[in-house]
Amino acid sequence: MRSFDELEAGWRASEPPSTSRGTVQLLVARRGKGEHQVLPRAEITVEGGLGGDRWVEGSRPSRRRQITLMNVRAAELVADGQPLHMPGDNVLVDLDLSTAVAPPGTRLRLGGVRLEVTDAPHTGCAKFEARFGAEAMRWVNHKGHAERRLRGIHCRVLEGGTVTVGDPVTVEPPAAD
Repeated sequence: MRSFDELEAGWRASEPPSTSRGTVQLLVARRGKGEHQVLPRAEITVEGGLGGDRWVEGSRPSRRRQITLMNVRAAELVADGQPLHMPGDNVLVDLDLSTAVAPPGTRLRLGGVRLEVTDAPHTGCAKFEARFGAEAMRWVNHKGHAERRLRGIHCRVLEGGTVTVGDPVTVEPPAAD
């Protein structure tokens, strides 16, 4: 497990460019009790989120937390050689997820799917700390890193469809009120 300083140095060396285009790197259905299924493609619906994911099984699933995205470079740093599905996010992307690029309300197109970034915070939890250590937890949740969104973002599904590993991700500006 890497120290806070090692994680920070790794991020600075590999920080994604601040662009509005990227790619889908990994798709994951969280089955429950730490079981994750890596998928080559996934169906995502407005009603059910990512097909086969445990999100829909909640007693009152929140659309504000329907789909989770994490930057693949941040995931590689915290995973430190462990499988990249371990953080438990639905989609790993090679895209800057910072508030400068994707503030709440921003629309993301992933293959045939359209998502909207929500304001629900996505922070490391006890499972995250158990998998990656206290230093990784401190790094992703550090107040000075809030705008980077190292742990990732929550989205809601606006338009369902199919997403495949390798699909482009494009950022659309937030909708006008």
